[in-house]
Amino acid sequence: MKKHLLTFVTACLLCSANHAQTFDECFTDSTIRADYLFNGNAEEQDICLDELSLLPQWAGRRTRLDKLPLEGNGEIEMRDKASGKVIYRTSFSSLFQEWICEEEAKHVKRGFENTFLLPFPKQPAIVKIKLKDTYHKERASLTHEINPEDILIHRRGFSQKTPHRYLLRNGSYKDCIDIAIMAEGYTKEEMELFYKDAQTACESLFSHEPFKALQDRFNVVAVFSESEDSGVSIPRQDQWKNTAVGSHFDTFYSERYLTTRSVKAIHNWLEGIPYEHIIILANTDTYGGGGIYNSYTLTTAHHSMFKPVVVHEFGHSFGGLADEYAYDEAPSPQYPYEVEPWEPNITTLVDFESKWKDIVAPDVSIPTPVETNPEMVYTKVGVYEGGGYTLKGIYRPATECRMKINEAPVFCPVCQRALKRLIYFYTDK
Repeated sequence: MKKHLLTFVTACLLCSANHAQTFDECFTDSTIRADYLFNGNAEEQDICLDELSLLPQWAGRRTRLDKLPLEGNGEIEMRDKASGKVIYRTSFSSLFQEWICEEEAKHVKRGFENTFLLPFPKQPAIVKIKLKDTYHKERASLTHEINPEDILIHRRGFSQKTPHRYLLRNGSYKDCIDIAIMAEGYTKEEMELFYKDAQTACESLFSHEPFKALQDRFNVVAVFSESEDSGVSIPRQDQWKNTAVGSHFDTFYSERYLTTRSVKAIHNWLEGIPYEHIIILANTDTYGGGGIYNSYTLTTAHHSMFKPVVVHEFGHSFGGLADEYAYDEAPSPQYPYEVEPWEPNITTLVDFESKWKDIVAPDVSIPTPVETNPEMVYTKVGVYEGGGYTLKGIYRPATECRMKINEAPVFCPVCQRALKRLIYFYTDK
């Protein structure tokens, strides 16, 4: 009894010491998968814990554990229960938080699945998950305990695994960023077509900087999540398919917005395979896609714009980059002019010092006139009005960029820097 007590106290002291804790002091090499339900409407939101699961390895970062990669629209913080010390933090965005800005959210309550991967603590830990509004204020939160001895933590991925094939393998899951490319709307007979499409997606991503130069920090695995039906659902055409993750176009009645709310299904297909970031390929030639920061990218594999779109959407889901295009002069409900967006590639100039002011040349005017020189359209850093879906009051770093138009061959310098910083954050020792 005394021996067990001493072991417990020692572990707690290690996590509560003044020095920055190491991964091995507080965590095992495994993952706690936390499934939540985000519920509510435009006026009030709530978070419910659905289920906790144990996965066989931890593919996430092992350093800077108490730091946030980006602010995001939501945050998860894990503290050691005994000491109260923060031992892990991460951030995210969600489809639910987009939905509450829609007109429908003024009239009805809905619930959305959300799943997050956390390192598995050696000792009991307290997790707080919170959602923020467009003014970056906390609107909902949930605090719950993770007890590693809890017998109802579901064990997943220790036996059967979905068929998969590595497209890029540069090292251990402990050292690299692990991307899983999943199949959506591919039948058993279309397995090889999926692997071909996944290879195209992989090659497209790593043809862009900074992914190209830092390719050796990534692993990419193609996971064949088989569907009963070929293709994906298009509600406006009254087409509904039985597919692996139930994706569909017309999200929020927006024709090109392709998403899924079956988030648990995504993670069920991936259990047992090391992964951090998810790209889902839809077997259709209909144009569309979607990308949600630290959730997933979903894009169509057989449209002529497949290659640029998959890279653009991964800019959202991996890099937390904002859309730089604009529809009209009306303010976007997602980006109030009074606050600085957390995304690194747009600004309201409320706190431009925190963005890319340091790389704007002294002779560049603010706002910056649109660049017409073809050699500088993608590279001249300035403050160009129009971004975040509105033509007025929100600014982007370059005239054109992969986050603005499909024809752009590159990310602009500001987006490249933001992506590079994240890659280093996840992989530097």
